[in-house]
Amino acid sequence: MSNTNRWKSQQPQHLIKKLLPYVVYALLPIALFSFYFYPFPRLPQPPAADHFSHVTPAVSTTSPLSYSASPPSRAQGKNVNEILHPASSPAKKESGNGVLSDAKRNEVTSNCDYTNGEWLRDSRDPLYNGSNCGTIKDGQNCMAHGRPDKGYLYWRWKPRDCNLPRFNPQLFLQILKGKHLAFVGDSMARNQLESLLCMLSSFSPPNLVYSEGDDNKFRRWHFPSHYVNISVYWSPFLVKGIEKDGDRDYNELYLDSVDEMWASDLDSIDMVVLSIGHWYLLRAIYHDGDLIVGCHALESLNCTEIGFYNVFGKAFNTALKTIIQRKGFKSNGIDVIVTAFSPHHFEGEWDKLGACPRTEPYKEGEKTVEGMDAEMRRREVEEVTKAKTMLNADDGLPKVRIEALDVTKLALLRPDGHPGPYMYPFPFADGIKEHVQNDCVHWCLPGPIDTWNEVLLDIAKRWHVSSMR
Repeated sequence: MSNTNRWKSQQPQHLIKKLLPYVVYALLPIALFSFYFYPFPRLPQPPAADHFSHVTPAVSTTSPLSYSASPPSRAQGKNVNEILHPASSPAKKESGNGVLSDAKRNEVTSNCDYTNGEWLRDSRDPLYNGSNCGTIKDGQNCMAHGRPDKGYLYWRWKPRDCNLPRFNPQLFLQILKGKHLAFVGDSMARNQLESLLCMLSSFSPPNLVYSEGDDNKFRRWHFPSHYVNISVYWSPFLVKGIEKDGDRDYNELYLDSVDEMWASDLDSIDMVVLSIGHWYLLRAIYHDGDLIVGCHALESLNCTEIGFYNVFGKAFNTALKTIIQRKGFKSNGIDVIVTAFSPHHFEGEWDKLGACPRTEPYKEGEKTVEGMDAEMRRREVEEVTKAKTMLNADDGLPKVRIEALDVTKLALLRPDGHPGPYMYPFPFADGIKEHVQNDCVHWCLPGPIDTWNEVLLDIAKRWHVSSMR
């Protein structure tokens, strides 16, 4: 009996000693795996599969980008309220992970004058560069094209009476979670769109799910991590227009009719950024209904010269009224941003060396908004003000919010941010030629136009906080 008892009492100890090394060997890789992948609480991660892999865009003759998909589920990550003011950490300060505490949220006012301020030096690197973002248009990839100076990358805009935080890609995606953001306009709209895509890609890479038209003028990306869609619609007039071609050296605009290439998709759009301007400087004939109301720079034709300022304002009036009429009574509503006119910085001849030679911003007071730049901006801001007044007067249209992204002055102060000759790769590899093409209109990526999207996020954040109060 004692032998039996001894065997029963000693067997567990014997087995423990025998199996202990195997247990340690089994647990060690599990512990290392857990520590490597989960050292701290994780931010929301994108799902393994692309939710749009099964979606085929429905293309029509009037709407190049129409399709729909189901909204995201709760399991796809925290909602924006949890990011902006998490109940578990009410005293936590704003940080790079997209968290905004209750205290910080209460500090956010409903308005900020972004127009007045100054460019200050900033030692922080941009969120992206020309080699790690694949959506930069070739002509704006200044770093990859060999631009030797890098100083233009290290400035930030400081509004006089408020703070403009550094762009937070996670916060932007959380605010837009499950929604569709559309950029509508000319190449400046595309420039701003590609800047936004690059900054968002630093946190969550998107999938290109639609592309159509010459030079990919109609495209859509999907961010599976937050189920956000971002599109670009080529519409350089906002209203219906016929662009100049080889047989006709002028544009034709129909000021009373919106361009249905983008407007027909309004039901699926939750936020739209309108950005036009430079195409209005070109020769054109203007129609209002069946009447020709005038033209610009077409002395050879029998029509009245009326310039382009009035028709520029009329185009915004038509576009904003159409948006309000079509979305004002819809349950999902729409947020509308009008990006103000962005000045060019040509000095001397456009096809000579040094067309936009500056390497630092203008200082406050060194340059003022005047002439055409001031008038184009005034017309846009005026139409935004009129639309907001109309919305405020009609309680039946609470679902539309409109704001001007007033970047004219802060853009004017950045002559150093254009591609110049570096719109082409290494333009001086074979020496300086007699003719050097320059781009002093669009912006390098990364570059000053990234600030446009910092303002865009700040407006969206203020709207969101205001709707929570």
